[in-house]
Amino acid sequence: MDPSIVLFLAQDGITNGAIYTILALALVMVFAVTRIIFIPQGEFLAWGALSMATVEAGHVPGTLWVLLLAGGLVFVLDLWSQRQRRDHRALLRSAGWNVAYPLVLAGLLSLLPLAALPQAVQALLVMLVVVPLGPMLYRLAFQPLAEASVLVLLIVAVSIHFLLVGVGLLIFGPEGSRTQPFSEAQLELGSLLVGGHTLVVMAASLLLIGGLYLFFGRSLYGKALRATAVNRNGARLMGISPALAGRLTFLLAALIGVMAGLMFAPLSTVYYDSGFLVGLKGFVAAIIGGLGSYPLAAGGALLVGLLESFSSFWASAFKDVLVFTLILPVLMARSILSHGVEDDE
Repeated sequence: MDPSIVLFLAQDGITNGAIYTILALALVMVFAVTRIIFIPQGEFLAWGALSMATVEAGHVPGTLWVLLLAGGLVFVLDLWSQRQRRDHRALLRSAGWNVAYPLVLAGLLSLLPLAALPQAVQALLVMLVVVPLGPMLYRLAFQPLAEASVLVLLIVAVSIHFLLVGVGLLIFGPEGSRTQPFSEAQLELGSLLVGGHTLVVMAASLLLIGGLYLFFGRSLYGKALRATAVNRNGARLMGISPALAGRLTFLLAALIGVMAGLMFAPLSTVYYDSGFLVGLKGFVAAIIGGLGSYPLAAGGALLVGLLESFSSFWASAFKDVLVFTLILPVLMARSILSHGVEDDE
């Protein structure tokens, strides 16, 4: 191995590590606010990538029909829950977001020449289709069980994962897809040739991390989510709705997952079930951070990316095994250093 190969592998590891970083941050955020280990996080990556490939081919993505169905189910559920209170303003708001919005979006997508649109517009349309599925998923599957134990929420998350994988196979098929990179530029740094898409991935990751920092540190909704993460019951007493916090958290998680999918698709072929493996690597990074520390999760993600890159050179058949084995010494160290047993909420 010469220095040029080391630089190339490091570049590849940092690029993948940037994607794992934002997935790990999403997993930490969801667990901190809702106590849900969000196993289906990777499905948003896969659905975002495959929806982008479908739009680039000039077709309406199948995720639109999932959005229409999920929105209808959410509205029916809201209608049933309001049968006694009859909060007409809440029902009107639910009808607007869950019924009118998907129908308007469906009409827009059917009229636009999708293949001829600029790539940035295509990416925006994909986000408009897939991201709203996050809060809808929370409303349908997790909000009714918000006070359940962590184990019950984990079982539900695993079940939702298998459901979404099956739906992905139904709407996308078994074939893999790859999208066009956001930049074809090439930058020479000595003997290292850096692709433009690599720079886009790193810039997008840094912007997303900075945006999350400002959101949680400066905005009212971000502070409400932080309060919910610190003390759910105390936040409820202060007038912060746990249901609103959960939907907002899942909205951010879906946005992060779709953005990760848009950045990952030009780097590797994505299949309907690829999100689980990529999301699992983000989960390893989140475990390194203890499912509570954003900086440690980001550092763990970079470690995972570099380990995967260099192990693919030395032992490509075992690269995933080596990455997932990394979780064992971390758990052993945390078990040894832990001086007590925390009570479940």
